[in-house]
Amino acid sequence: MSAFAHVPTGSGQSASPPPAARPGRYRFLPYLLLLPGAAWLFLFFAVPLLQLAAASLYDPEGSLSTGYTLTWAFGNYPAALQQYWPQFSRSFLYAGIALVLALLMGYPLAYAIAQKAGRWKNLLLVCVVAPMFTSFLVRTLAWKTILSDNGWLVGLLRDVHLLGPDGRLLATPVAVVLGLTYNFLPFLVLPLYASLERLDYRLLEASSDLYASPLKTFRRVTLPLSMPGLIAGTLLFFIPATGDYINAELLGTPNQYMIGNVIDSAFLVRLDYPQGAALSFLLMSAILAVVFVYLRRAGTEEVL
Repeated sequence: MSAFAHVPTGSGQSASPPPAARPGRYRFLPYLLLLPGAAWLFLFFAVPLLQLAAASLYDPEGSLSTGYTLTWAFGNYPAALQQYWPQFSRSFLYAGIALVLALLMGYPLAYAIAQKAGRWKNLLLVCVVAPMFTSFLVRTLAWKTILSDNGWLVGLLRDVHLLGPDGRLLATPVAVVLGLTYNFLPFLVLPLYASLERLDYRLLEASSDLYASPLKTFRRVTLPLSMPGLIAGTLLFFIPATGDYINAELLGTPNQYMIGNVIDSAFLVRLDYPQGAALSFLLMSAILAVVFVYLRRAGTEEVL
C-alpha cells in the first residue's frame, strides 16, 4: 500500500504521490551546457592545431613569398630535431633545475602559509600572487636590472668573493634559471598551499605522539597528503617553463637560447613556417611524454 494513501490534508483529501519523474526530459541538457566551451575549444584550439600540423608538413623549399605546398614532408621533423637538439635538451635542463629550486623554496613557503601563518595567511597569499598582477615582460626586465653587472647583487657577491672581479650573473645560465624560477613560482606555491591547507594538524600530532621524528612525520604523513598539490604544481611550473623564451631572450645570450627562442625566430624572423611548426609539435610531444611518465609514476588520484 502506498505510503501516501492515508495521509490527511487540510482539505480532508488524501495526499497524492508526487508526479513520476521524466528521465528523458533533461537528457540533453548537460551536452547543451558543454556546447559553448566545446565550440570555443574547437575554433581556437583544434583548428589552429590542425593548421599547425599541416604547416609542419609543408615543402621545406617553399617560402612565404612564393607560397608553401603541402607535400607531406615528414622529413621536417628529424631535420629540425637534428639541427636544434642542443636547444631542446637545454630547455628541459633549465626547466628541471628551476623546478628543483622552486620546490626548495615553494614547499616551505606553502607549508608556512597554510599551517603557521595564522592571521597573516591572507596577506602572505597576496604577496605570492601580487607579482602576477604585473606584466611577465616587466618582471623579467626587473630581473635584468637586479642581475646587471653594476647592480647591488653582483657587487655584494664580489665583495664576499663568491664572484671574481670580472664575474657576472647576467647573460649566463644562472640568470635564465633564476628568471624561470621567479616567474613561475606562484604556479607551484598555490596548488601546494591548497593541499597543505586541508591537512589535518591532528595527524601530525598523532605522529609525534607515536614517537616519529619530524623528518619521518614529513615523509610518512605530510608529503603523501600533499601529493595532489605537489603533482599539480610541478606540472603547472614545468610545462610553461620548458616552452618559455622571454627569460632566455632578456637574461641570456644566444648561447643560452631555449627551444622557444628557436620557434619564435622560425616564425617571426626567418619565416620558416615548416620548421617552426615541426619544432612546436616536437616540443609538445616531448612534454606530453614527460608528463605521462611522471603521472604514471606519481599517481593521479585527486590531481585532476
